[in-house]
Amino acid sequence: MNDRLVIFTRYPEPGKAKTRLIPALGDVAAAELHRQMTERTLTQVRLLQQSYPVSVEVWFAGGDRDQMQTWLGADLYYQPQPEGDLGDRMSQAFQVGFDRGVKATVIIGTDCPELETRLLTQAFENLQQTDLVLGPATDGGYYLIGLRRFESGLFRSIAWSTDRVFEQTVEIATQVNLSIACLPMLTDIDRPEDLSVWHQVKTSY
Repeated sequence: MNDRLVIFTRYPEPGKAKTRLIPALGDVAAAELHRQMTERTLTQVRLLQQSYPVSVEVWFAGGDRDQMQTWLGADLYYQPQPEGDLGDRMSQAFQVGFDRGVKATVIIGTDCPELETRLLTQAFENLQQTDLVLGPATDGGYYLIGLRRFESGLFRSIAWSTDRVFEQTVEIATQVNLSIACLPMLTDIDRPEDLSVWHQVKTSY
């Protein structure tokens, strides 16, 4: 079975998307930013599919399948995100794939406009020889995580939405003897001070 890429995103409804940016941008502009970043991410993913055999799933919050298909296209598989914190949701997403016999799964969000096709390719290539691949973010989290075997402990006892997420994940991975590969550090667009990165990326394409 092909390797698998899971995209975590949400329907771009004003007031519910990029909420940490609403004070700076307003709810409509924050939702529009989310829409544009998601579409850029999907462009990179479609380029990946042209050169690497990977199945793509969109796990979404907000909206419904019809709205997601109208927005991003009917050729993708859509799955509502389950209940729970981010760790619970990612853990279930990984478990589903490994239960189906997928060899490797990578999960990304849509908040990292610097994440390009070559890095996605690198992540899957790393997973041919490494148990865990991480894309560290400048805020202390990560913009990508990939596994070739399921390890539920990676998603427990993590202080989500803090600057310790990457550090704690590496600590747990080391304790359970997972081999680790890291991609370059990039910036997630979550706070007003991150917007300059988005503007730089946007003007480059």
